[in-house]
Amino acid sequence: MPKGVTKEASVKLRKQGGKYLKKLRASAGLTQRELAEATGFKYYTFISQIENGSGRIPPNQYEAYAKAVDADLAEFVKDMLKFYDPYTYKGLFGPASKKKKAAKR
Repeated sequence: MPKGVTKEASVKLRKQGGKYLKKLRASAGLTQRELAEATGFKYYTFISQIENGSGRIPPNQYEAYAKAVDADLAEFVKDMLKFYDPYTYKGLFGPASKKKKAAKR
């Protein structure tokens, strides 16, 4: 892993991303099963894995996921980069603001 993001930090980011995704799903009023069906995932347990930080949304599913939870696609992808690929996020948008990080906890 490149210098600056340890394995522990990566796991922490993924868990924060999972909490964010769970909040989006709950706000949309969807169960994990309903979200899995809406996004084309074969097993609803994969949604659980994503939300607990042990899995991640495949990039080719971002659009379906954003649509299912009624999120703006560009903002959704930007948020996923922050949690899943902080180096790309930093290169495109600069460092994640500490205010936003605190709000996501």
